[in-house]
Order: sequence, then C-alpha cells, then structure tokens
Amino acid sequence: MSESSPDWPSQNWIATGPRKAGAPLLVTAELPSDVLNWTGALRREHYPPERNRLRAHVTLFHALPPSVEAELIEVLGDLARAAPPPARIDGLMKLGTGTALAVESPAMVELHAVIAERMHGLLTQQDAQPLRLHVTIQNKVTSQAARALQSELGPQLQPVSFRFRGFGLYAWEDGLWRPIRLFSFRG
Repeated sequence: MSESSPDWPSQNWIATGPRKAGAPLLVTAELPSDVLNWTGALRREHYPPERNRLRAHVTLFHALPPSVEAELIEVLGDLARAAPPPARIDGLMKLGTGTALAVESPAMVELHAVIAERMHGLLTQQDAQPLRLHVTIQNKVTSQAARALQSELGPQLQPVSFRFRGFGLYAWEDGLWRPIRLFSFRG
C-alpha cells in the first residue's frame, strides 16, 4: 500500500525515498481512527516534540528480521480473517521516564502468541518479553514530569472500549516507519 493511501496519509512519521535494505520489520495492532486521533492528540500534547517522530501506536513486534517479510505477510493475512479483537484502554502504565495508556485485549495477546510461535528463534530480547499492550503518550522525560502527568491524567481517564482494525507491517528506517501493508480484520 502506498504512503498516500487513506489508511496511511502522508505524514512526517513515514519514511520516503527508496526502501532501505536490511531494515528491521515492525508489526502493530492498528487502532480505529477515533482512538488513534484521541491518543495521537495526547501524544502530541505530552511527548517531547523534538523526540515525537511517530504517530500513536500499539507495537506487537519491534524488530523482526527483514528476511521473514513474506512469511509475516502470510501469517498476518491469515490471522486478519478473524473478527476484530475487542480491546479496552483502562488506565495508565508507568514507564519510569514516561507514561502510556494501558490496553487490555486477551484476544490480541493470543494473536501475538501465534505470530511469536511462527517467528520462534528470530525474536529480539525485547520482542520475546511478555506482551504488555500500550500506547505511549509520553517518553524520555524526567521521572518527576512523568509522575506529574500520571497524577493529572489518571483521575480524568475513563475506560475506552474499541476493536483493533487490523495489523500494520512496517520497515523501521532511521527512526521512521515505511508502511509495507495493512491487514484489516474481516471476520
């Protein structure tokens, strides 16, 4: 899918120019547009602007080897035949020097486990850790600034239920994402 498609409007988080060989692959759980807009606004408000190079997102895998792209396309396409998994933002997650919105979705955790099994032996240490779904809205600030945002935002935050709209497959190029394909849930 091209970077100018409606699913991936041209934005500053998208890598342009020729695709770089050897770039690691990321897999995301794609948020519906209303949740993406809301979390994106929180991220723009609270993330240090000089470090905020990406849109709001839920990362499932951070760095898979580019050699598995064809297999990832196959497995993500197969899994996307299912119904959109339900999810719920139900609180904050403390990141030490940042803040995230905690996402609960047992169904997405199960789908992640299927992908992880297919990628067995290829996962980085970060990707092999137990999955804690979240949307980072603040990072790389002082611990005092993170605690202040958590104190301010925590009491205001109401649970938000939604369904993931699909999987996103991207190449990670110099801190930006290059969209490869979006797999919309169809079930």
